[in-house]
Amino acid sequence: MKTMFTTIAVFATALGAFGQEKPKDSLEGKEIALDEVLVSAIRVTKQSPVTFSNLTKEQIKPRNLGQDIPILLNFLPAVVTTSDAGTGVGYTGIRVRGSDGTRVNVTINGIPYNDAESHGSFWVNMPDFASSTESLQLQRGVGTSTNGSGAFGASLNVLTDAVANETFGQISSSFGSFGTLRNNLKFSTGLLNDYVEIAGRLSRITSDGYIDRASSALNSYFLQGSYVDDNTLVKALLFGGHEITYQAWNGIDAATLESDRTFNSAGIYTDENGNTQFYDNEVDNYKQNHFQLHWNEQIADNWNSNLALHYTKGRGFFEQFKEDDDFSTYGIDPIMVDGEEVDKTDLIRRRWLVNDFYGTTFSLNYDQENLNIILGGGWNKYEGSHFGEIIWARFSNNRDYEDRYYDNSSTKTDLNLFAKANYKFSDQWSAYGDLQYRTIGYKANGEDTGLVDDTFNFFNPKVGVTYDLNMNNNLYLSYARANREPNRNDYESGSPKPEKLNDYELGWRYFSPDVQLNTNVYYMRYKDQLVLTGELNDVGAPLRANVGDSYRLGLEVDATIALGNQFKIRPNIALSNNRNKDFVFQRDGELEELGDTHISFSPDIIVGNVLTYQPKENLQFSLLTKFVGEQYMGNIDSEGSKLNSYSQTDFNVQYEINTNSFIKSIVLSGLVNNIFDSLYESNGYFYTFDDDYSVPGTITTIEGAGYYPQSGINFLLGATISF
Repeated sequence: MKTMFTTIAVFATALGAFGQEKPKDSLEGKEIALDEVLVSAIRVTKQSPVTFSNLTKEQIKPRNLGQDIPILLNFLPAVVTTSDAGTGVGYTGIRVRGSDGTRVNVTINGIPYNDAESHGSFWVNMPDFASSTESLQLQRGVGTSTNGSGAFGASLNVLTDAVANETFGQISSSFGSFGTLRNNLKFSTGLLNDYVEIAGRLSRITSDGYIDRASSALNSYFLQGSYVDDNTLVKALLFGGHEITYQAWNGIDAATLESDRTFNSAGIYTDENGNTQFYDNEVDNYKQNHFQLHWNEQIADNWNSNLALHYTKGRGFFEQFKEDDDFSTYGIDPIMVDGEEVDKTDLIRRRWLVNDFYGTTFSLNYDQENLNIILGGGWNKYEGSHFGEIIWARFSNNRDYEDRYYDNSSTKTDLNLFAKANYKFSDQWSAYGDLQYRTIGYKANGEDTGLVDDTFNFFNPKVGVTYDLNMNNNLYLSYARANREPNRNDYESGSPKPEKLNDYELGWRYFSPDVQLNTNVYYMRYKDQLVLTGELNDVGAPLRANVGDSYRLGLEVDATIALGNQFKIRPNIALSNNRNKDFVFQRDGELEELGDTHISFSPDIIVGNVLTYQPKENLQFSLLTKFVGEQYMGNIDSEGSKLNSYSQTDFNVQYEINTNSFIKSIVLSGLVNNIFDSLYESNGYFYTFDDDYSVPGTITTIEGAGYYPQSGINFLLGATISF
């Protein structure tokens, strides 16, 4: 009944999402155009035939109380988010148009952020990064050419804090359900001698999590030095984080979901007395540090250039207690204990990942009244080391402490070059062209991947036209081609093929002082799409497989509508049809032709709305609603793989107290998530296996599913003091 009520309420308020506003300076409210040059090569405007949404610092601010960036994007069109711990703190994920986070290209100031091997974006490594974000742009579909892995569902580019003109300091604290606590400190010197600014942030977030033992201890920092004059902007940035998160990636089955929905099997074992225990350090422990150097130069009135250098260092492990594990897994020979041969032992292991990622991005921009040309690209290299250690064993054959039971490495190089042009050939018509060449070399030698030495060469053209019907109406039509290489986990399943996508977008935008409306239809046709199978590997990572022909067809509508001076609504709806063509599955030892099946994790309907009431300039109330239709967690349309539809409604309030003293302002914020206390699961997994033991001579296909429950009603309260 709650789901039906929420759905009706969302439709009753209209169809739409966040408006497309320019980034604002966080203190003065002035438009900052200078810092936007860092992302100008990969961002788009309404004059581009690309489907996109913008989100500014001011729009993020009321809900920025410690939750991850994916959760803050939850109410954008066609977006589905999830959290392992059930609260939005710790490991979180995002899907756009049914495509998971490995297919969402993420850049920070134009620098690739997705892990080069897994393609994932691990926001847990950068906790509280929203507090250092000036603006975000989410491009749905292929979008414009960018750096890093190809966008097969969306691209998200993040612009970090703008240069502040005035000196400021800021202290922010928030606390809430499940022991969640966030503290951060921000500062800026302002422009010293009108040229130099130094700014920074320190943050710490801790949470017990909704799921049992799904605790998080997250530290992060952000430091920026800037030089600016009439023609030059130079920025040096250091940022990173250290996360220690208790593992919560196992999920639970349907029976446990009914009886104990917060149960977490991670770390479970039986002690010598037969009692069930949980290992207290079954954690993921990872550090990641980033360095970026940006140089923008205004060469002439119509010419400017961007050059960036970057380096990322990552190092960490996840630790596990393994009960009665086989010696053979670790290359250990059986030993004799009290006259008996022992070939199993309890042990504690660590599986390490140490990596370096470095490179450069660059662009040259020419801009005049009717013609804009961008030439750019990037070169990046990844070097990764994967190894495992045993740090304790009940029985062993005198192996040295931290001996590596596996040790392998991988390298990946990525070069891309692109040329973009937008030409306005009349008052109403403009044409867009975008050509990208990308070459990737990947080598790996792991037991899970086998020996890999692959090279991929991709050509990705994009063309489109935009028609300004009048000052208020804008139409666009585009075609984009994208190619994408497999990730490391794809090699576990054999010899994966690169995937190909043809994306067609048709859109209409309407702008007036009180209404902003964006409507688009898309058709995304894939060849050899690597879709989620629903299964997980032994470290909780989703597995994928090529499926031949498939497509996504959809309609998206989003709007920002002012209802007088005090009310504003931002509703949106995404309707889609997502299908594998002529899907074949082996069941009970026989191949079955299933015809067209649903693509996994691709709901046919996603609806959102933000209703904001602002009775005074310094007081704001918002009601945020999300409905996600049912979806399959596999590709065979099994009823056992269904993830039920769900709805979520949050309440947000912000009150700002302005003073004329040393303390400039105090901002009080409150967020009540899931106010209707809905019990829902936003993610899960589905698996099948062949059982040929139960009945000799027969093969029976067994199915199973797991779920990741999300928290019921919970709250966060915060205060930010600026001086």
